[in-house]
Amino acid sequence: MAVHDGWQGRYYEDFVVGDVYRHPLGRTISEADNTWFTLLTMNTHPAHFDAHYAKNTPFGKILVNSGLTIAMLIGQSVTDISQKAVANLELTNVRLTHPVFVGDTLYAESICTGRRESSSRPYAGLVNVHTRALNGDGDECLSFDRTVLVYKHSQAEAINSFPEAKNGPLTLSGTTEGTA
Repeated sequence: MAVHDGWQGRYYEDFVVGDVYRHPLGRTISEADNTWFTLLTMNTHPAHFDAHYAKNTPFGKILVNSGLTIAMLIGQSVTDISQKAVANLELTNVRLTHPVFVGDTLYAESICTGRRESSSRPYAGLVNVHTRALNGDGDECLSFDRTVLVYKHSQAEAINSFPEAKNGPLTLSGTTEGTA
């Protein structure tokens, strides 16, 4: 019997400059997502929550709050880029290149642009990526560069947080195998 961990992200040594990571989950932005995020962050610009106002803007409808778009793009990239991060260190060159509207589905991809050992933290290394969001039509809506401090493989056991079951490992005996 073998136990296989679910996908838990990349360690520093797993990153290769030039590799592209297409992040697995697209996300459709709902009106509730946009309204809640806008009001939660106290953004009072009516283009994000007032349909009557937004109708008279050059876009003709409500725009998704760019803070939500940025946060979502970071979130979409976590599984591949920062699941094993100590910390995000820098976010630069943020470019909002195409409007995002309620109902748009965004997809994310990143390319590793650099990596180096940390001089102050021997258990980690710095990884640089360029990440972008594409809508369902393939328009690039947002991009940014990010530097992430990522644990090395040698720290795998130290950061493993999955608990051991008090009643022992999961086995086939005592399960309802074959029932559906």
